Amino acid sequence: MKVLAIVHGANTRSDLFADVIQRAGHELIEWNATLGNPPPPADAVVVFGGAMHPDQEADYPWLRDEDTLIRGYVDEGIPYLGVCLGGQLLAKAANARVHWAPEFEIGWHRVELTDAAREDPIFERLPRVFDAYQSHYHAFDVPEGAVELGRSAICSQAFRLGERAWGIQFHPEVSLETIERWLADDDEPRIDAEAIRAESRERIAAWNELGRTLCDAFLETAARERAAAA
Repeated sequence: MKVLAIVHGANTRSDLFADVIQRAGHELIEWNATLGNPPPPADAVVVFGGAMHPDQEADYPWLRDEDTLIRGYVDEGIPYLGVCLGGQLLAKAANARVHWAPEFEIGWHRVELTDAAREDPIFERLPRVFDAYQSHYHAFDVPEGAVELGRSAICSQAFRLGERAWGIQFHPEVSLETIERWLADDDEPRIDAEAIRAESRERIAAWNELGRTLCDAFLETAARERAAAA
């Protein structure tokens, strides 16, 4: 299976997911949406985060092209997993509201899964409650007809659109190095970066296990759905 990883600049990468995808025997193709060249074809798509926000199309015109691209993936039934910005862009493509969150979430924040997550092919494998690494100022509303799968105290954290597209707000793909880099680049004065670093060092091993579980579940579901559609 060819898995397209869409990134948004030099500061976001597939990280942990790259290893999971390749260990599962799939071909990973990383494509930078900001460069303007057409993406290669793929059997499944994972869209990662970025420093930009979904409503900044005037500053980042390529966001319009990515919106069209994501709508096409959904219409074609190509399995899709959107992480942070990628989840927000999925919600936007489904005509849901994407907006400034009531409070930003940077660092470790608790996520509680909904009852519907128990029957979701990806989220059924995750614990009902977990502390997730977050790094976002915007949030998404759950699209009409979609199934909400998780929430934090601040905003919705996960949904499934149809049977083949998922959007999540938290970051299951991050390594400790990624967290360190993002904290160094973030100029938000209200966060305690050193406290987040210390907590991240304690939590990262367990968090990476959850990330592997989630990514594996998406890949297995994507492969099954693609086979059923063939």
